[in-house]
Amino acid sequence: MKVFVTGGTGFIGGHVVRLLRERGDEVIALVRSREKGRALEALGAKLAEGDLAASEAIRAACEDCDAAIHGAAVYKVGIPKSEREPMHDANVRGTERVLDAAWQAGVGRIVYVSTINVFGNTRGEVVDETYERSPGDWVSVYDETKYLAHQAAKERIGKGAPIVIVQPGAVYGPGDHSEVGNVIDQTRSGKLMAVPFGDMGLNLIHVEDAAEGIVLALDKGKIGESYVIGGQIATMRDLVDSVARVADRKPPKREMPTGVMKLVAPAGPVLGKLMGFPPNFKELISASDGVTYWAKDDKARRDLGYSPRDLDTGLRETLSAGGD
Repeated sequence: MKVFVTGGTGFIGGHVVRLLRERGDEVIALVRSREKGRALEALGAKLAEGDLAASEAIRAACEDCDAAIHGAAVYKVGIPKSEREPMHDANVRGTERVLDAAWQAGVGRIVYVSTINVFGNTRGEVVDETYERSPGDWVSVYDETKYLAHQAAKERIGKGAPIVIVQPGAVYGPGDHSEVGNVIDQTRSGKLMAVPFGDMGLNLIHVEDAAEGIVLALDKGKIGESYVIGGQIATMRDLVDSVARVADRKPPKREMPTGVMKLVAPAGPVLGKLMGFPPNFKELISASDGVTYWAKDDKARRDLGYSPRDLDTGLRETLSAGGD
């Protein structure tokens, strides 16, 4: 199979490309520069230079491809105002360009990598793919842009595009530089003094399982359908306790006081650097404080044969690999 891939230089995408190459698929990876794509080239992928605005380059790269996987996106929470428009362009308009270019090039199967975040705050409910949130109740700009991109994919499905959607949960593993990765690393090293947003609800999925779920959707997913690919339903407190147990550390008993964070939000750009947090505390709080991103992956397990590892197993493998 010949597969066009965006996001191959990213955290999940690199694992997707590796899986495709290991089974002998030909991979054409979109990269901003050949330098950024060296690791993919070492796996045997062919590189197509361009970004998510390069519609013609994307369409040319998709020619004669059997399938496409669009995984490129900007994932940040707590961004300053200056980064909002670039995130919209990458996550929404970039998705529209890639899906349209692949469809116009005659690609027979397109996998769009969405997110559980599309469901927004599930308020303690563990939802499935049929769940519909109230648009406009955004917890972050990332939340908004990924929802709009998901809708763009569904609109194209309605017009006949051969798209399968996958919705990963909170992905962790070696090389993770997200907020979740930061919490794991600080807990492992004993530097975490208080649990941030202990009640925040996550569906925690190891990066290798996320990649496996995407490839399974490529092979077995039904066109027009969405599949949640997750791991273990948990809270941030559960995650910290699990990391501490695996790392043989004492977990912090205290929780970071959200009220104090709200008071010091104006100093976020300075304090964020010191605390390992993003600069926009207000958005970070709205996306984290008591928010649950909970969804079940029963459909993927049943229809795709998806079988992720449990959290303790994934954390042991993550910590043994050095965490970063």
